[in-house]
Amino acid sequence: MRLCESVRSWRWLGCAGAFRVGVGVMLLGLSLAESVPPQASCAAAPQNLTQPHYQDVTHSDTNVGFMATLVHSFLNTVQPQPFSGDLILQVVDEAVKMQLNQEVIHKILMYKVGFLVCAAIGVVYIILMPTVGSFFACCRCCGKCGGKMYQKQTSSIHCSRRTLYWSAFVTTVIILAGNICMFKSNEALKMSVDQSPEQINKSIDNICTFLTAVPQQVNYVVNESNTVIQAVASNLDAIGHQLGTKIQQQFNGTLAPALHSLRLLDQETLNTSVQLYKLNESLVQLQHSLDSLQANVTAVKNRINQTLSNPDCTGCGNLQTELQSLTLNTSISIPNLNEFQSAVDKVIKINLTSKIKEVENSFNNIPQTVTNETRDLVQSSKQQLGDIKTQISKVTSDIPLSALGNVSNTLNQVKKEIGRVTPQAEKAEYIGWSVGIAICCVVLLVVVCNVLGLLLGPVGLTPRADPRNRSCMADCGGTFLMMGAGFSFLFSWLFMIVVLLLFLVGGNVYTVICQPWNNRQLLKIFDSPNSLPGLDISQTLGLKTNLSIFAIYSDCKQNQPLWTTLHLYELINLEDLLNVSKYTEQIQQQFEKTNLNLSSITLLSPEVENQLRTFSTKATQINTTATAQSMNNISNINLNTTANKLDRAADTKSGNIQQELRNEARDLRQIQTNIETIINPQIKNLNSTIHSLQLITEKITGTVGEVLNNTGKAQDFLNTNTTQIVKTESRKFLNCQLNLLTAYADWANIMITQELGRCGPVAGAVDLVDLVLCSQVVESLNAFWFSLGWCLIFFIPSIIFSIKLAKYYRRMKHSDAYDNQISMTNNQISMANIPWDQMKIS
Repeated sequence: MRLCESVRSWRWLGCAGAFRVGVGVMLLGLSLAESVPPQASCAAAPQNLTQPHYQDVTHSDTNVGFMATLVHSFLNTVQPQPFSGDLILQVVDEAVKMQLNQEVIHKILMYKVGFLVCAAIGVVYIILMPTVGSFFACCRCCGKCGGKMYQKQTSSIHCSRRTLYWSAFVTTVIILAGNICMFKSNEALKMSVDQSPEQINKSIDNICTFLTAVPQQVNYVVNESNTVIQAVASNLDAIGHQLGTKIQQQFNGTLAPALHSLRLLDQETLNTSVQLYKLNESLVQLQHSLDSLQANVTAVKNRINQTLSNPDCTGCGNLQTELQSLTLNTSISIPNLNEFQSAVDKVIKINLTSKIKEVENSFNNIPQTVTNETRDLVQSSKQQLGDIKTQISKVTSDIPLSALGNVSNTLNQVKKEIGRVTPQAEKAEYIGWSVGIAICCVVLLVVVCNVLGLLLGPVGLTPRADPRNRSCMADCGGTFLMMGAGFSFLFSWLFMIVVLLLFLVGGNVYTVICQPWNNRQLLKIFDSPNSLPGLDISQTLGLKTNLSIFAIYSDCKQNQPLWTTLHLYELINLEDLLNVSKYTEQIQQQFEKTNLNLSSITLLSPEVENQLRTFSTKATQINTTATAQSMNNISNINLNTTANKLDRAADTKSGNIQQELRNEARDLRQIQTNIETIINPQIKNLNSTIHSLQLITEKITGTVGEVLNNTGKAQDFLNTNTTQIVKTESRKFLNCQLNLLTAYADWANIMITQELGRCGPVAGAVDLVDLVLCSQVVESLNAFWFSLGWCLIFFIPSIIFSIKLAKYYRRMKHSDAYDNQISMTNNQISMANIPWDQMKIS
């Protein structure tokens, strides 16, 4: 019973051992390949600053560029002197003091002499045109100055008419071209004024967006420091897991094969023990059966011997030799089996499973050990991180962001004012546009009168007809020419007042503001020592160097950041604020002073190694050859041969001898049957167990050698490299955290110095004012007065040519005496011979 229980227990141990090995391998894989939370990249930097989205402020083309070159050329001729910034500043200074001395007035007059001459010419035009027109009207009414309806007939009359006709035609075409330019410039002026409020509001919105984005960008840069510092602090809190896992990975390369070979040896040892107990059980059972067999054979042999010794058994002497074959050798044994069993028991007693578990526990406790050893280090490092955070937050206070808010409030007020005055401006613009259309129509009326006169006059003219008999159509042509001249006299001096006023306004705005702005001389005024008060930006910001408005505009034109545009590097020591090296050096020194003492891992003691070597040696000493021969001898026993001889001897006998021989033969056959049904299966089972044991023992030597080799390498690696591995991985972990801080500092430096507050919208707003005021409004205004002045100047030859040409088409009241003489003196010159048809205007 005890033997059976022992066998069942070892069978269960074998199954349990196999299960434990499988589970152990799985747990080791999980422990060594445990997933590590994703760590922040050692060189990761936040995303770059997002630049704000600005509205499109592109202004529609008003198509007045065709006049710009001509107008600019005229204005440059009027004022050839270069722009005088000093004079402008002197005038502004005198105006602030509410006084202008004679010297300043003289300089102004000399500077504006061209405008004064043009203004004088305009005044002369304004005075002379109505005066001449009045005298001309009076003379016409009195029959003078061509008022008498009489036309002297000469030989060159038709040539003069044609010359006057083409001169009036060319003059009219020139006036018509100027009138077309008047219409276009007046419409362009309306379009410019209509679009200006919307574009200016968009530009103001862009500046407000820029001013709002700058503090947000600064806060983003500072807030990213909190994110980075928090990431480093989190990594420090998880130093046990992160650093410990890295150390485990370094040990895994040599420790995992050693533990794996130990598990295989443990499994083979358990399997060997199970097979040994199976072998012992089979041996005991077989030996018990053989002992019974030996007893039965001996009993039958004794009975046969008695029967053969009976005197009645005649002729039985020859059967005595058969009794010798009934002697059996039933001893079954395996040499050195007990020594091998003892070696196996000692290995099992070592309990390799507990050794493996002990090593795994030491391996798995590395993260917790790291955590315990670095607790004070983590606390001091996090304190240093807090100091870094406090230092970087000073960037917000050092950059003058409050001034941006004041500017934004001012721009919002300007936008409200623009919205308030826009309706009045649109109303005024509509009135101005209507007046411009009226002026254009009046000029067009003069052109129409001239055109009608030039069309109707030649069509209705009959060159051969008497001047007193001219047709109504020709007379209407002459009347239209006189109407054109009359309208010219009537409106030209009024329109010249408009030209003079617009010329003084638009021309001076161009020469004083627009032209200096285009060549950037106007901006340089504000950078001069005598600049306007309150414009010293360097003094306002507290800069050491002089910061010019022209330089600011140029940088903003290139969309440069505020750091270089406003010379903020003179106000903020960014290198010091973002200098994290003094803190990282302290953290690094603290890391260097911290020693991580990991508990030593001992895989196999020398005693255990000796026992394993003995176990391997005993496994090779088992010899089952003699046992196999003994089992073969038992398997070859055949008692039926002796039984058959006994039966044949019984056939020759009678009585009791016969019966005894037959009984003894039957008993031998029964024993043979037992051998075949009981002994042989047990022998076969024993043979199978021996074969299984041989397969296991053949592997033991290789497994033990692998275990000793792997554990030896692992133990040597742990003994010699543990300290270096800990230092190397600790340094890598520290460098990773410090690189995060350094990468942030570099990123913040780049963002503040290269990306923060790109001021392109400011330059865009200034350019838009120039575009609206100069390129659109002033250009359109100058094109209008220039076109109108162009027409008014050509009104003078138009009046002259129209009045002189009208007499060639109007019906005369008196006939020339020379004409009558020609009619009456047919002998000298006949009227028919005058080439009227050759002088007709086609």
